[in-house]
Amino acid sequence: MTARTEIKSPIFTSTDSLFSLYQGNCNELLPQFKGQFDLIFADPPYFLSNDGLSIQSGKIVSVNKGEWDKGEKIDEIDAFNMHWIQNAKIALKPTGSIMISGTYHNIFSLGLALQRLDFKILNIITWQKTNPPPNFSCRYLTHSTEQIIWARKSAKHKHIFNYEILKKLNDNKQMRDVWSFPAIAPWEKANGKHPTQKPLALLVRLILMASDENSLICDPFSGSSTTGIAANLLGRKFIGIEKEMEFIQMSIKRKEELDSNRKIIEARIKDLTCMI
Repeated sequence: MTARTEIKSPIFTSTDSLFSLYQGNCNELLPQFKGQFDLIFADPPYFLSNDGLSIQSGKIVSVNKGEWDKGEKIDEIDAFNMHWIQNAKIALKPTGSIMISGTYHNIFSLGLALQRLDFKILNIITWQKTNPPPNFSCRYLTHSTEQIIWARKSAKHKHIFNYEILKKLNDNKQMRDVWSFPAIAPWEKANGKHPTQKPLALLVRLILMASDENSLICDPFSGSSTTGIAANLLGRKFIGIEKEMEFIQMSIKRKEELDSNRKIIEARIKDLTCMI
């Protein structure tokens, strides 16, 4: 007899049922959601933790973020990306799309995996940081951008793209693929800070662009769940997958903060995202 796969339950579900968290490895959990997600936003390890140094808030700091961010051999990094993206494809609806954040450290590996798995790459969105940290070594240009690859699961199925909304946000002109946003604001760290946390305003615009109100959003490396907070702000349902209990607890606090201070949070990001 073939052993039955155990269906894992969420470690947390909010009272409004719009925000659920699962603790574990995304490669084990994503196939559990076969064909369910309209949009996946992923911020996988960049493999930057190499004992180097950087500058943050005017101070010299280590670039090490944790064991999960360590990786040196390109074949191992490529295999890692192929594995989780393959499982993400299983979890997407035929009309679903995926957004993956990266830098030059991993973006080429991610793009190759998407092409090999027959995704249709739609755009590479460049996040231009308005306040990047200075270059510590002074031996090359200051790194001031990150990229988000946007791809759809199937070349045959139409993906969600809210063209008119994005155009309206951009003074009635077509939205371009370079977006300027500052790094996370101090109020976004009120419940703790994830080492690779993204600005809430950036995630709000991405989700507004590529999902509808009835969409189910997933983040397989959810960290402090900025994706989930953005999804809930827009009325979308969210499922996050995270290994570390520290970040799950941080995510729960952020959801509780959103539910108790929604109008304040909406006001804080309105100008940055041009939310309508």
